[in-house]
Amino acid sequence: MKAVYVDDAYKVVVKDVEIPELSANEVLIKVKVAGICGSDIHTYKGLHPFRKPPVIIGHEIAGEVVKLGEAVTKLQLGDRVTVEPQTGCGTCEYCLTGKINYCANRGAPGIGNWYGAMAEYFTAPEQMVFKLPDSMSYEQGVLVEPFAVGVHAVRKAAIEVGDKVAVLGAGPIGLLAMAAAKAAGATTIMVTDVMDYALESAVQMGATHTLNIMNKPEWMAEAKGIIGGEFDKVLIAAGVPGIIDQSLVLLRKGGRIVTIAMFHGTQTFDIHNLQNQEKEIVGCMTYTREDTITAIDLIGAGALNEEAIISHRLSYEQAAEGFRLVDKKEDSSLKVLVTFE
Repeated sequence: MKAVYVDDAYKVVVKDVEIPELSANEVLIKVKVAGICGSDIHTYKGLHPFRKPPVIIGHEIAGEVVKLGEAVTKLQLGDRVTVEPQTGCGTCEYCLTGKINYCANRGAPGIGNWYGAMAEYFTAPEQMVFKLPDSMSYEQGVLVEPFAVGVHAVRKAAIEVGDKVAVLGAGPIGLLAMAAAKAAGATTIMVTDVMDYALESAVQMGATHTLNIMNKPEWMAEAKGIIGGEFDKVLIAAGVPGIIDQSLVLLRKGGRIVTIAMFHGTQTFDIHNLQNQEKEIVGCMTYTREDTITAIDLIGAGALNEEAIISHRLSYEQAAEGFRLVDKKEDSSLKVLVTFE
């Protein structure tokens, strides 16, 4: 089969590899479309903490079940599916309470013997494979995984009807988190970024306000002025220096910040602004099964304007171009999809 490798930092190639063998509880999926995620770009740059080149990249997938392991009982050949791409040990406290994302032995595509999803075929355990509704396209299906990240972040933030929410960063994850916040009932949603085209997509997806913060060191005051006060919740989808401190400035007393972005290095912030005003900073790691199911339901209900976030559709032979577009933010790139048809 053909597979897209990050062969080295900034080097993406297509290779021929053997179709992976199935374990008894796994299914083989013929990949229709895969997505390039921001974490894939961290691998592309050689910065990812545990997914290192050379590796078959990718974990956002939609496709068709074409082979069943002997112990598979709930899926059938021809099922149209997506995947929650993580596994746990199955026996620890976290796995037993539905928090696979906390498992110390958590597995993911591109780690160990589990091939990444940006290939003609992909294997996954049956329990992590989800059928797509008949009305859902493969392109919508491939957005389930990143949308589940946003759904999980909104749940961690405890966003409620009427909340004022700031989303910092209008990349795909920021936009999807914004859509999840809107679906949860947030009535004021401001999205910040340094790219006007990304902010235009935010408006198309439901943001009530946007702010380009390029060359605006005091942008926090402007943001609060636009909405006439402070924010109840802040979702951080850009891991840039100083953003924790900036988020605390935006936040009301007793408000909550959720960190979604991948950070490199350290962040400093004013501890008095956190403690004296009883503000909260909450971490956010992938998702749970509940989040994946919610993401499917919300997409099926029309909560996501996928055309506003999908910027490019490329064949797998063009994967290197796709990674370059996302990394450099060229050609108004947002969510870049790689097809295998």
